[in-house]
Amino acid sequence: MTTEKKIEIQGIEPVILFGPFDSYLKTIRTAFPDVQITARGSAVTLNGENEEVAVLEQIFREMIFLADKHGEVLENDLNALINLALSPVPRSKPPAPDDEDVIVSTPDFAVKAKTNGQRRMVSEAKTNDILFAIGPAGTGKTYTAVAIAVAAWKAKTVKRIVLARPAVEAGESLGFLPGDLAQKIDPYLRPLYDALQDMLTSEKLKLLTERRIIEIVPLAYMRGRTLNNAFIILDEAQNASSKQMKMCLTRLGINSKAIITGDVTQIDLPSVMESGLPNAEQILQNIKGISFVYLDKSDVVRHKLVRDIINAYEIHESK
Repeated sequence: MTTEKKIEIQGIEPVILFGPFDSYLKTIRTAFPDVQITARGSAVTLNGENEEVAVLEQIFREMIFLADKHGEVLENDLNALINLALSPVPRSKPPAPDDEDVIVSTPDFAVKAKTNGQRRMVSEAKTNDILFAIGPAGTGKTYTAVAIAVAAWKAKTVKRIVLARPAVEAGESLGFLPGDLAQKIDPYLRPLYDALQDMLTSEKLKLLTERRIIEIVPLAYMRGRTLNNAFIILDEAQNASSKQMKMCLTRLGINSKAIITGDVTQIDLPSVMESGLPNAEQILQNIKGISFVYLDKSDVVRHKLVRDIINAYEIHESK
């Protein structure tokens, strides 16, 4: 059944949405050849099958949101939106409705689970106290985990959030970085701050960190603690040693939950040191209350080339 949908874009320069020389519009038309897209003045009209028109409308709504918030829409943003829209979904398990995909709402927008892997993370975190999310770069493991933790804190199911990362060099040396220890470690923790800043206002985040309701710490600083009523996230867990992994998991106190994220293909530990992530997979796989979610290249939400890069490395490593 065909339908027509008109989308108003008032207050936004058309070139932001349509791209230089209508390049974005051409990309969208190539991806959705069966939908007629007419752009005139401050409106876009879509004509086509109900399902495709609904998908395209959502893409344009997301682009309008990005334009309102950041004043621009990048080519990478458009490619990510199209890739997500066109990602194959298993028929046996259709995606949940939009409102069920919302993990946490902010004054500006809602953080949603965008892929099947991210949806599994949300689902498993509800029914398990410890969740391992393992997958390649760009699949939104960290971002989704932080959103789940913030949602739990907002719902008052936990009283604090503790986010930890191993301070392990990826080919660089901490000693050559400028500043004191805190300044040297800060870049390792920056991705966690970035995610939080999307979900909390700067003032709120500052207040919560000052009150230690939200802590972002190097993994080594977790030793000796018992964390009750807390949501713990261990990010980049492939760079935690087996002893550090055990140490972190045993910090869990009463009414606490944890999400462990990592990519076993990007271990930066010295070759003589065993990564705690694949080790934990073997040891903890059959314990009730601990769940493992595996994301893959179909869950990538970054530039479309990231998926191709991951695929190319997988082929190379298999040889």
